[in-house]
Amino acid sequence: MTNDGQNAVLKEKHARDVIRWAIETFGSRIAVASSFSMEDIAVIDMAVQVDKNIRVFAIDTGRLNEETYECAEAVRRRYNLIIEWVFPRTERVESLVRERGLYSFRSSIDARRECCAIRKVEPLTRALLGLRAWITGMRREQGVTRSALEKVETDSSHGGILKINPLADWSQDEVNAYTSERDLPVNRLHGRGYASIGCAPCTRAINSGEDVRAGRWWWEDPEHKECGLHGR
Repeated sequence: MTNDGQNAVLKEKHARDVIRWAIETFGSRIAVASSFSMEDIAVIDMAVQVDKNIRVFAIDTGRLNEETYECAEAVRRRYNLIIEWVFPRTERVESLVRERGLYSFRSSIDARRECCAIRKVEPLTRALLGLRAWITGMRREQGVTRSALEKVETDSSHGGILKINPLADWSQDEVNAYTSERDLPVNRLHGRGYASIGCAPCTRAINSGEDVRAGRWWWEDPEHKECGLHGR
């Protein structure tokens, strides 16, 4: 079935049914990607209800907030998960910092994308090796770069495997309600106004009325606010 056909079938399905379809379809060759956002933890919660041995991986860029590690540990303990942490290549990080300094990513969009490529994109490529699909917590509401998000997409950046976005049509209120109903672990930064959480130097709390991703790379225009993990 084409992606358009599959999206038509899944359009009105609840996220947990999308996740069940994905796991039953791809078996051991699917994994959940997590940055331990509220969305990602909701996805993990639904996925382990389908398969308690679902593979979950996370990318440690070397610059995450302490609160993110605490949340990750709470998730690991709650579900008795083996979280597959993937790290950037040491030599590439060392070279970047030595040649361009600790904050090169603030000098230009290209420099920021170079840092993201080393710390995020290359590790993701390794994490996805051998998979036929991966599951994210992305939502259309999260910004202009995600407004056309579908529940099933082809990830052309990673050999044409499928990317499954079960929460694509969820609102923030729905995420909050599910998190509360299931009493899920929550990154403490969310309570301090952080709507979207990435690397510590690239993330801030947002102000009332700001876009949900306004706190990510706040020195850039909204249309540039992707790190390369979700090239479409």
